Amino acid sequence: MEPAGTFERGLAVLRVLAADPGRRMRATDLVRATGLARSTVDRVVATLATLGHLRVEDRDVLLAGPLMALGEAYLSCGGLVETFGPHADALAEALDETVSLAVPDGDGVRLVGLFARRRTMSIAFRVGDLLAADRGAAGPALFDAPAPWAEDDQQMEPGLIAVAMPVRDGDGKAVCAISVVSHTSRHTLAGLRAHALPRLRDTVAAMETTLTGLTAPTTLTTTPATPATPATPATPAASAPAAPLASTADTVAASEAASVADSFRATKEELGAAYLQSLARGLAVLVALGSARGGLTLAGAARVTGLPRATVRRAVISLERLGYAAAEGTRFVLLPRVLELGYAHLSARSLGEIVHPHLADLVARVQESASVATLSGDDVVYVARVPTRSIMSVDITVGTRFPAYATSMGRVLLAGLPDERPAAIGPKPLTAHTLTTPGELAAAVRRARADGYALVDQELEEGVRSIAAPVRDRGGRVVAAVNVAAHAGRVTADELVRDVLPVLTETAARMTADLAHIRRPLP
Repeated sequence: MEPAGTFERGLAVLRVLAADPGRRMRATDLVRATGLARSTVDRVVATLATLGHLRVEDRDVLLAGPLMALGEAYLSCGGLVETFGPHADALAEALDETVSLAVPDGDGVRLVGLFARRRTMSIAFRVGDLLAADRGAAGPALFDAPAPWAEDDQQMEPGLIAVAMPVRDGDGKAVCAISVVSHTSRHTLAGLRAHALPRLRDTVAAMETTLTGLTAPTTLTTTPATPATPATPATPAASAPAAPLASTADTVAASEAASVADSFRATKEELGAAYLQSLARGLAVLVALGSARGGLTLAGAARVTGLPRATVRRAVISLERLGYAAAEGTRFVLLPRVLELGYAHLSARSLGEIVHPHLADLVARVQESASVATLSGDDVVYVARVPTRSIMSVDITVGTRFPAYATSMGRVLLAGLPDERPAAIGPKPLTAHTLTTPGELAAAVRRARADGYALVDQELEEGVRSIAAPVRDRGGRVVAAVNVAAHAGRVTADELVRDVLPVLTETAARMTADLAHIRRPLP
């Protein structure tokens, strides 16, 4: 039987790693930072790595992309970004300035939305960052009730200025603050106020109008003024109403929940004592609370996870005690503090940083070089690259550009665009194998779209074969392509399709899953 505090211990390890993600930490460092036994740390790391939340390189323990699911659960549960995001984005576009959304979190403010403008001198805030309430404009806007707006004249950082206003619900409570952030190289504070405040007022009015149209349980959730009393077995409010007669959807949901519960048992049986089932279950409950706007009842979370209600209750008690969840009537909602579990660091990674671990794994499995590229004009630009260790290898570096029409990644990227895009390209012969007519190129792009991959056989360079698959963002748009390239004397085209393509498409799916958590625009 695992100790009752296993879930809390697992969260403690995550907090330590997230507090200093730039530092490469090993198990011994985690032991010193958490005060936990080495055996406990080893089992926590093994469990979190099995879940995909951590990865281990050599002996270094690093945060991994799937951990963002915890922060995404909070953002989905509260619904603030989905509700107010379009207003904030439109304001940023109209003012040509960066706009942020922040909510109260204890005695600070937590950044939950960022709508940045591309600048040579950019704003370094990240979604998930905790800011001091007495510095900047968002804190006074949230906590100084009489103030209609607040200003920051370089208190947060020299050169940084901002104006902010609270967005209030029908009871006058500040739900969030919306800030317009700029630099003294663009405006004085008085100039920013004159430039931004009229549109900011209009935006806040539109947000508050939108807010009045929301009804429970879709109300936006933020940190309560005082901690809610933890749920206990005797708390009547934790009881859910009787479930209605099962519908087809209920049957499917029950089947999926049973499958999740079975996976917990199967993994435990496979990995034995190294796998902390209570930690995995606790994290599943956290994510489940974010599966519905406005949170879930204990019974609802039990249905989603397939776990016993008593198990769910224990996990919720832990989440409440640590400030990650609170009771709102019969439901339990996630709080902004969940974002401290690595979300700021992971959400700010570049595309190359996101895909690189997956590329390294791909190369280790297929023993050939692999790359990720994006489309820039009529060229592909390499944003990540992992070469294979071989006497003869394809020599390409990050930043290399090639004509899209003659590369497997280019054809995959063109396949994600309307047919008019490849039709506008005039292909030229680069080798004896290059497709050189618009009709041939259009047919190859359509084939890539239908097949879900593209294979190019010595069209870019004699002796080089490559195969590529698309990588998509959270909206399903093809934003990048991943490929494997090999010397034609070592691998046939049929072998690329038979042996490499399954691993390649699996890697592309993992990259796509990581990008699904990235809310900012990607190239």
